[in-house]
Formats: sequence, C-alpha cells, structure tokens
Amino acid sequence: MLLLVGLGNPGSKYAGNRHNVGFMVADAVHRRFRFPAFRSKFDAEAAEGEIGGERLLILKPMTFMNDSGRSVAAAARFYKIDPGEITVIHDEIDLAPGRIRMKLGGGIAGHNGLRSIAAHLGLDFWRVRIGIGHPGAKDLVSGYVLGDFAKIDRDWLDKSIDAIAEAAPCLAAHDEKGFTNKLALLLTPPRPKPSEKNTDKNTGKDKDTD
Repeated sequence: MLLLVGLGNPGSKYAGNRHNVGFMVADAVHRRFRFPAFRSKFDAEAAEGEIGGERLLILKPMTFMNDSGRSVAAAARFYKIDPGEITVIHDEIDLAPGRIRMKLGGGIAGHNGLRSIAAHLGLDFWRVRIGIGHPGAKDLVSGYVLGDFAKIDRDWLDKSIDAIAEAAPCLAAHDEKGFTNKLALLLTPPRPKPSEKNTDKNTGKDKDTD
C-alpha cells in the first residue's frame, strides 16, 4: 500500500487558498482514477484505489495544516507504510508559480504541514512541491498562503493540477525522472512551426514579404 497525501485546511473558507493546492491535486487524482468516495478515517478524508497496478490510499488530513502529521502517521501505522512509500503534495513559496518539483527527503522550508509530518515520521518521505511564489516579505507569508489564488493564476493552476493527476502513475512508482518528463510534455507548449508561406524551402530563411 502506498500513501498519497494532499495538504490543506478543511472547510469552504479555505478551499481556494494557495495553502490548499495539495487538496486540489488529491481531488483531481481521485476523479481521474475513479476512486471510491472519500470516507472519514484517520482524522482525514480517505479513499483507497489503484494506480499503475499499485494499491494507493489518497489522504486529505482534516486536522488543519499544523497537525497534519497526526493523521498521516495514523494511516501509515494502520497500513504499515514506511515513510519512503509516502508522497506528500504541498504548496511551496520558494518556487515560482507553476514550477513543480518531486524529491525524496529534504528539509521543511518553514512549511507547518511538513514540520508536523516530519515530527511524527521523520524527513524521508517523498514530496511534490507546487510553486505558488513568494509575497516578497516574511511577515506577508501567512496572509499570502491563506489567501485565495488570483484569477490570473487559474490558467497555470488548472493545467498544473491536471498534469500532476495524469502523471500520478509516476508518483505511484516513485519515478522522479518519469514524473518530470511527463509534466514537461504536458505543460511545455510545442514550438510553433515556421509557416511555409513565409519561409523559403531551399534556404530555410524568411522570404521577403514586400
């Protein structure tokens, strides 16, 4: 059994917050792979299904961000899941908006959800970091992450969430390279081909249009 954790805060008040992007991805994976309905378990919303031939539990802790580790640890104990079989999806202010990184282990970078999980399970779990950008000053961080995504963010945000959900089999396999390549394929627009109308076929140079 593998564990995929989306971090966020429960309730409609927080649903659109930058801090809740982990919940958003967990919901997208749940929809895409048609998992059974979420049930209340481990102080979380939990749904068990299969991705890429692997049994996987999607978990959205309902403990509020700062106590996420209690819920994650309870699920891990019940299913005897090692930290290396856990993937946590969370917001990252130190990455530019729309940048996505997957890695095993590392620090907590001031993220209270990661701090709570590390306190219960150590640091050796997988993370998918979704960049939301930095507000520019430390004293603005709390209000920023607990604020809703702006309308201008919706384009990259929706595309990123859908791409991560589509690449979920790579997450289940802990295939960092495959995950990165899949996201690049899905999120990097193809280069426009030069128009034959304005290009000389023999030289490849633009024709005069005067």
